[in-house]
Amino acid sequence: MTDWRIYRGAGLPHDGVQRLPGPPPWRDFAAVGSDADPAAPGATDPSAARRLGVQRRLVENHHPRPAEVDAVNAALYLRRPLLVTGNPGTGKSTLAQAVAHELGLGRVLRWPIVSRSVLQDGLYRYDAIGRLQDVQLERAQGGTATAAPSAASSIGSYVRLGPLGTALLPSDQPRVLLVDELDKSDLDLPNDLLNALEEGEFAIPELERIADREPVVDVLTDDGRKVAVRGGRVRCTTFPFIVLTSNGERDFPAALLRRCIQLELEPPGEEQLTAMVEAHLGSDAATEGRDLIERFLGREPGEIIAADQLLNALYLTQHAPSAERVTRERIAEMLMRPLDRPR
Repeated sequence: MTDWRIYRGAGLPHDGVQRLPGPPPWRDFAAVGSDADPAAPGATDPSAARRLGVQRRLVENHHPRPAEVDAVNAALYLRRPLLVTGNPGTGKSTLAQAVAHELGLGRVLRWPIVSRSVLQDGLYRYDAIGRLQDVQLERAQGGTATAAPSAASSIGSYVRLGPLGTALLPSDQPRVLLVDELDKSDLDLPNDLLNALEEGEFAIPELERIADREPVVDVLTDDGRKVAVRGGRVRCTTFPFIVLTSNGERDFPAALLRRCIQLELEPPGEEQLTAMVEAHLGSDAATEGRDLIERFLGREPGEIIAADQLLNALYLTQHAPSAERVTRERIAEMLMRPLDRPR
C-alpha cells in the first residue's frame, strides 16, 4: 500500500473504504460470545480478548506489580471491595477483567457511573409504566380484570436486576463487579452504597409487598437470564469481588474507605508496557515501535498519557509507510498528546 489514507479530503466519492483493515484488537466488537451461562464456574467473558489482548498467552509471564497482587488477594480473603485509584489509562478497569480471566469467574459485571447514577440503578429497575401498558393492552384485546395474571402482566417480567444486584445473587463462587469511575457520581452515591456493601443484601419492595401471594418470583438479571427471588430479598452467599475505580477527582467518605482495600495504581513501567503491546499487537510491534514506547516512558514528570494512547499510536503508525517519517511523527504527536496539556 503506497498511501495509507482512506479518506483523502478531495470531495470525490470512491470505494477506498474497502481497503480499510481490520480494527485494533481492543476495538473489535465482532467476536461472537459463547452461549454458555456467563455466571457458570469457569465461563469465559467474550470481551476478555478485546480487553486483555488477543495474544495474552504470549505474555502471561509478565505479572502485575507485587502491590497489585497483594491488594487483590487481600480483597478476596477479606471479602471487601477493592478501591483502585490512578490516572486515566493505568489499567484500573482492566484489573477486574484480569482477575476474572485468571480465576475463571465468568463475565465481568460492569456498572459505569455517571453524575446521575443512583443506587437503584445498580440494584434493580422496575418498569411500572411498561407493566401498566401491557395490562391495559391485554384488557383491550379481550382480557378481564378478574382473569388470572398472564406472563405479560406478571410483575417478575418487569423487574431487572442491575450489575450490583446481580453480583449479590446467591452463588458458590464470587462474581466480579466493576463499578467504574465512582468519583463521577454525585455526593450521595458513595454513602448510599455502604449498606449493600456491608450487609451483602437488599430488598425489592415491589416483590416484598406480594410475598404472601407470590413468595418466589422469577426476574431478569444483568446477564439476561432468569433467576428466582424469594420473599422479595436478594442475599449473597458468597461476597462478590468488587472493583471500585476512581481517577482521583474527589475524596470519598471515611465510612466507605474503611470498608475497602485501597490500591493506588502507578503508571505502567517498561515491562508492563512491553507486555501490553505484545498482548495486543504482537512482539514485532513492540520492536518496531520502540521509539514510541521510549517517548511514553520519557514523558515529563506529572504529564498524563494513557497507555491506550500508546497502543493507538503503535497500531496506526503500522499502517503509515515507514518512508513517511513526517506522517508517522504527526500521527504519534496527535495521538499521544498529554491529557493534562491545556488546549
